[in-house]
Amino acid sequence: LPGLHIFAIAFALEVSVGKTNTVMALNNSNVLLPCVFITCTGFQDLVFTWYFNSTELIYQGKIKNKASEPTVIRSNPRVEFVGSTTKKDNNISIVLNSVEFSDAGKYTCHVRNPKEKNLQNNATIFLTVVHKMVETDNTVTLIIVGVVGGLIGLLILFMLIKRVVLFIIKKTQDGKKECLVSSSGNDNTENGLAGSKAEQKAPPKA
Repeated sequence: LPGLHIFAIAFALEVSVGKTNTVMALNNSNVLLPCVFITCTGFQDLVFTWYFNSTELIYQGKIKNKASEPTVIRSNPRVEFVGSTTKKDNNISIVLNSVEFSDAGKYTCHVRNPKEKNLQNNATIFLTVVHKMVETDNTVTLIIVGVVGGLIGLLILFMLIKRVVLFIIKKTQDGKKECLVSSSGNDNTENGLAGSKAEQKAPPKA
């Protein structure tokens, strides 16, 4: 029925981790797991939850309204919230600190919005943990070996995280123009944010 179709468009909650839902991280590094949500009707007492391999809760927060930042309900000590919901980006990204090989797997960002009749949606990221990272940039091959150590390594890590977060914010604002499109369910390609992959730069060899 046409009326039902209009209703479905009016109540649309979308969750996205970007066009690429795979993330690669170095063993013992910190990794950003990006996630944003879009809602056309606003939100109140919205609850978002991060799960590891569908069952293990690693972070849960609640957002009272658009004017307030999330409050923590439950959290893993190695998980840090790095998003913001008062800066018009609805960013609920987290950073997983000191990644280990056992952290490889599926991470699900789940959102429930009581203002949209408890409508809920989620998006998934797959994390791979490696000993070393090899990427080709034109003709230059960059290799980051083992554990990133020293001040230079930390500076590079934080610059990458900052660049990815800023990119997520920009793409989210662009995506809001398409708000009156019905929800894409679990499809992570709609209104995607290319925040899952960041170009790795290695410190110059001495």
